[in-house]
Amino acid sequence: QMEELSLMATESLHSNHTIWFGHFPTSTIISPAPGIRTLMSSATAYLCGHLHTMGGLMPALHTQHRGGTLELELGDWKDNRKYRILAFDHDLFSFADLNFEEWPVVLITNPKSFLYSSSAHEPLVRILHSTHIRILAFSPSVITSVEVYIDGVHLGSARRVSGPLYVLKWSPQNYSEGFHHIDVTVQDASGRISTRGHIFAMEENLSLRFGFLPSLILLADHYILARVLFGLIVLLQIALLIVFRCLQKPALKEKPGLLTLTSYSLHVFSKTNTFYYSVLVLNLYTILGPWFVGELIDGQVGACFSFGVFVGGAFFQGSMTFLVGILQMLFFNVPLMAYLCWCLLQRCQGHSFRSHLRHLRRRLPAALVHLAMALLLAWQVYSCYFLQRTYGTLAFFLSPMRTWLVVLTSALIYKTWTLKSSELRTYIVEIKNCQSY
Repeated sequence: QMEELSLMATESLHSNHTIWFGHFPTSTIISPAPGIRTLMSSATAYLCGHLHTMGGLMPALHTQHRGGTLELELGDWKDNRKYRILAFDHDLFSFADLNFEEWPVVLITNPKSFLYSSSAHEPLVRILHSTHIRILAFSPSVITSVEVYIDGVHLGSARRVSGPLYVLKWSPQNYSEGFHHIDVTVQDASGRISTRGHIFAMEENLSLRFGFLPSLILLADHYILARVLFGLIVLLQIALLIVFRCLQKPALKEKPGLLTLTSYSLHVFSKTNTFYYSVLVLNLYTILGPWFVGELIDGQVGACFSFGVFVGGAFFQGSMTFLVGILQMLFFNVPLMAYLCWCLLQRCQGHSFRSHLRHLRRRLPAALVHLAMALLLAWQVYSCYFLQRTYGTLAFFLSPMRTWLVVLTSALIYKTWTLKSSELRTYIVEIKNCQSY
């Protein structure tokens, strides 16, 4: 694919402009050296979707690559009816992101927005030598007026040249220094009014940057960040298990606080072979073993790992798999270990599962802990159903990280409450001695 794209990029080098289209933002695309951004560096813009507006949190998810290529997410058409108009005016690229059936539509093509300018791809000096402000205005009704303002001063009414093009004479030399703001207000015969504006400048050495969050979302290589974060979470939990397994259990000499009890529960958990080895293997398997085996694409059985997918005799590096792994760790593996530690501590303090059920009102915090774990387990069960619906029955049954984990979790929880008291005798005695202070 990189070779094919490289050939297309080479063929387009002699064009005035090149626009790239793709579904995914570059931050989520895995590509071999020199990388997809370098490959498209001769392009004016890359238009993509997938993230859209992130549920409305990022209405303008736009940024610019180091080489000057714009990366422009667009809101979705399916639910929000977003669309985009692109225009080239004397090789100056402009665009507007719009809502369907909101009129009039306005796009200022000269002077173009400074934020979306690139001296590497556009002859920006043409703005300074231009004779007219140029505007595209569309409406189902007749456009009755196009008013132009710069820095709050009314410059006049633009006249229609042909089609949607409206122009107004100006003297760009009056705005040759610093930033300036242009606003255009368009009214149609139906009485609808629309205003659009942006910041422009003639000096190329000025600086105007895109927002930090949009740039972070679109420019950071998220699959690398997700890979590192996933690995750190898994290794941290494994390290915690091993450290508490090797550390000598401290003696409790007085009524312990929350931090001491938490540490004590980790000692009990790590020094009980059933739980220690089960959770240790679970975490090692999460990072190394196949999560499920199933029909990943039509007619092709494959295996999904945290680090990628084997299917059709080929291996594909993981990206979203690491994100799924992070969610699995944060919302199941880690809470499961915390819950099992808490259950063992309850056993050491002389409680049983039945006593919790009998005294729910008096032990509301305990009831909430059980409820939280029940909800997480229900989420895990639902993920098994979702896996079956997505990848078929084979994936449901051959899924250690989904179906089998539900069985393992149920067995471990059952084990905490049915473990013989003799196996916890040392801890029970020590806790009782502390409670007698």
